[in-house]
Amino acid sequence: MVEFTMMVAPNGARRGKADHPALPVTTVEIAETARACHVLGVQTLHLHVRDGKGVHSLDAGRYRAAIAAVAETAPTMGVQITTESAGLFDVPAQLACLETLRPAAASVSVREMARDAGLAARAYALCAEAGTEVQHILYSPACVAQLKAWYKDGTVPLQMRDAILVLGQYATRQPARPAMLPAFLKEIAPLQLRWTLCAFGPEEHACLLAAITAGGQVRIGFENSLGAQDAAPWADNAASVAAFLNLAEAQGHRLVPLAATPDTTLRDFS
Repeated sequence: MVEFTMMVAPNGARRGKADHPALPVTTVEIAETARACHVLGVQTLHLHVRDGKGVHSLDAGRYRAAIAAVAETAPTMGVQITTESAGLFDVPAQLACLETLRPAAASVSVREMARDAGLAARAYALCAEAGTEVQHILYSPACVAQLKAWYKDGTVPLQMRDAILVLGQYATRQPARPAMLPAFLKEIAPLQLRWTLCAFGPEEHACLLAAITAGGQVRIGFENSLGAQDAAPWADNAASVAAFLNLAEAQGHRLVPLAATPDTTLRDFS
């Protein structure tokens, strides 16, 4: 039996109600989705927030409101914010988000931080000082090479070893396939990372099963896929989670019980 942990990414930066009516956009919807997935055993929420027009936002106030709402509906669920730019934000804006929130956990794109190496160093130092658990977003071998160089020159503290590997692309509609994973794992092997996988497209679940077999953790949700190939879309994020857990159990895998996961209680942002 292989045990794994799971994070849910219920909305992402780009999709909206036109893509799926159950995609959570508002604070209330996000909090309810978090509760529904946490009940199934999902340990962590990957949080994106939107502005009043439904556009991707890094606004600290909106993050605080969403974090507080999740704390009400799923008090023991961990929350990881994103600093993803989605083509809208520069490195100063990403740094400002981290400085203002000092979150418990954040996903940070190596490729995006590399747009301003000086500010990148400040961002990683800030996270180390604040105790923010950084998960490096890795899209390609170039991202891996950059992270390796930053470990070597001290830009990224050596203890920041968590990463999310991204298979496929939403913007170019390149679907992820399980066969893509071995090459990615070969690239990151020298860095000895604790890695999680997310996968864009209808083969999301198959890719995540491959990740568990290879010793990784998984991130699932409507940010990456709305349904399987040649099948109706899942009713909501919780339905996707439930379907995947059934597949994983059938292959002898087991989600780590919530009581066995580390305490990820959200810090006080007041």
